[in-house]
Amino acid sequence: MNSALLIMFAFLMAAIFLAIRSGWGKKMNLEQWAVGGRGFGIVFVFLLLAGEFFTTFTFLGGSGMIYQVGSPAYYVLAYMTLAYVFSYYLLPPIWRYAKEHKLVSISDFFRSKYESAPLGMLVSVVGMVASVPVVVLQLKGLGIIVSETSYGMISPTLAMWIGTIAVTIYVMISGIHGAAWTAIIKDITIVIIVVFLGLYLPYHYYGGIKPMFEAVQAAKPAHLILPDKGQSLSWVISTVLLTAAGFYMQPGLFAAALSAKSEKVFRRNTIIMPLYTLLLVFVFLVGYTAILQVPGLKGAEGDLALLRLSIQTFDPWFIGVIGGVGLLTALVPTSIILLTIGTLFAKNVYQPLSKSSSEAHVAKVAKLTVPVVALISLYFVLNGGNALYALLLMSFSLITQLFPALLWSLLPNNPVNKYGASWGILFGVATVAYLTISKTTIGTLFPGLPQVVKDLNTGFIALFVNLLITLLISVLTRKSVAKEEIVSSANY
Repeated sequence: MNSALLIMFAFLMAAIFLAIRSGWGKKMNLEQWAVGGRGFGIVFVFLLLAGEFFTTFTFLGGSGMIYQVGSPAYYVLAYMTLAYVFSYYLLPPIWRYAKEHKLVSISDFFRSKYESAPLGMLVSVVGMVASVPVVVLQLKGLGIIVSETSYGMISPTLAMWIGTIAVTIYVMISGIHGAAWTAIIKDITIVIIVVFLGLYLPYHYYGGIKPMFEAVQAAKPAHLILPDKGQSLSWVISTVLLTAAGFYMQPGLFAAALSAKSEKVFRRNTIIMPLYTLLLVFVFLVGYTAILQVPGLKGAEGDLALLRLSIQTFDPWFIGVIGGVGLLTALVPTSIILLTIGTLFAKNVYQPLSKSSSEAHVAKVAKLTVPVVALISLYFVLNGGNALYALLLMSFSLITQLFPALLWSLLPNNPVNKYGASWGILFGVATVAYLTISKTTIGTLFPGLPQVVKDLNTGFIALFVNLLITLLISVLTRKSVAKEEIVSSANY
């Protein structure tokens, strides 16, 4: 066993110990397991919100996207910053309402706001389906990281099995507490490693950041500009807006926000979180360095750029540290997503169908759901080849369909009823599914439109359909209900 493997194993054991230790002495009812009893302060909420996004994408997907397509990757910096601005206004009223009504998930919120158990069930299903690509992303990244940094001693498949088993065990035992404590190690180490790699590698290979960009400009100038077609400026702007709207619709992030002990936590985090996105700049610098230093990576292989460059640069012990940190970037968000899916299924699908009122029984079902979802995600990752950023975008297109109905619900006089919200979400998700499976774009649907319109993110088609159906059904059903009430009153 080489030194890299030993160091990664030490990281894994430390994460498991911290996660299990965090649950000792706590009565793990559903609220404690899912949202930490709403007792987390600014530090833990920050770590959970950062942990949900700063994942294997930070380590592999960011540098991989720069390596593969270049400048369109900068959409990530813009949408995250915009999403944090949204959170300043969006999260406090959501948190207040959730605390008052003892809600623990995004499905609970919809069910309560629209007074509709079927709508809550629908949101649960959409949340679970949209979360699976993100779990697939993390497990796929985990396999890449461990296999590469162990110098091939552990296969990607074995690495994913080990990671899946480890995260399943500690999620079932300690819930969100385990994710929060493991995130402490992850966030401290990822800042150090990413900043170091982003500064050291350009200087090591080119003598500085400016010479690196000059070399890339000379060899591959297309990587430093936005293309005229495809992922153009139009695509970047529309993708930023779409993903920023859907950012806090992710069930894991929504649940992490509900774990705060006061609404002031969100406003403080709004100041800090945009600064944290600067980490991605250093990841991008690694991607630019790799373009000329590890040429020949095709398609999804671009996600290997950071690791291949590091392996040819550093000693095995340091590769072990990189691998250990990368391991944590997969485990923390995976644990949050799995416990959230478990909560969604138990509270908003199983409980309404079984008519069970025992919280202890519902909590047990939530925990037992975790290994099932983990195994389903593992199946998909073993049978798929999408690049990490493609998986992330697909998940956002699905989950953003919840945003219009949630935004309407925060208004003093909501013009949308439960029927409109339900059918709007259904049609939006169906549109995303069709566009994804058929690989249809605005350009293929309407080839005569200007290029700036054809390049818009196809998620906007689904969102437009969603809004149209939501408002139309709300108006029609409101009139129908009003007529029934008039007839009923007349007969009476």
